[in-house]
Amino acid sequence: MSVSTSSKLPSGGRSPAAARGYRAGRSSRTRGRRYPPDPPRVEEIIAVMRCCGDGLYGLRARGLIAVLWRSGLRVQEALDLTELDLDRRRGSLLVRRGKGGRRREVGMDDWGFAQLEPWLRAREQMPVGPLFCVVNGRSCGRPWRASAARVTLHRQAARAGVWRRFVPHQLRHAHALELLREGVPLNVIQRQLGHRNRGVTSIYLQGIDLDEIIETVHACRPPMISASAGLLLPPPR
Repeated sequence: MSVSTSSKLPSGGRSPAAARGYRAGRSSRTRGRRYPPDPPRVEEIIAVMRCCGDGLYGLRARGLIAVLWRSGLRVQEALDLTELDLDRRRGSLLVRRGKGGRRREVGMDDWGFAQLEPWLRAREQMPVGPLFCVVNGRSCGRPWRASAARVTLHRQAARAGVWRRFVPHQLRHAHALELLREGVPLNVIQRQLGHRNRGVTSIYLQGIDLDEIIETVHACRPPMISASAGLLLPPPR
């Protein structure tokens, strides 16, 4: 006699994996692993955002992607934001407690705020709480966990056909690279990302594609010399 899948589950129909503490004492498969800086390209990020849809879950995911990509925040910094931390007039976000408990203010462009706006309107109908919150059930309005946010972005990327590793921290890398391409000084990028050590910031900038490096160097102007200077070098001393 066949047994239905639901009969194997405990009361309530929930999988044991959904219970709090299910993985307690088990080591994570990814803990301690270091992934190379391989941020998604602009077209890949846009494809994922388009795939999110216009439902509550989709608006929340698209808003989070916009904040991570256009401001370079760490995922927990983004999830700790409240609406009071947004200042669209100044184009800034206030991180009240970043890594090491440090407080800082970062910039975000108008396009990022525009992508966040639909979620802000939907968020008004929910209980007071963090900007990115649980959207339904008894816990509606409560903080959205970073682990759940990572799973959401991974699933949306798979739906969009993006097979590059699409996680919040890679969007932070993408933000740093875009600032570099725009000619933003390294010390400004360091302040935006909230790094104490400039060497850490330089690691973020290693994700530049090799072809881009070759094309940039290949396109450099040839050395120029004044016509009046002549081609003869002075004798060595």
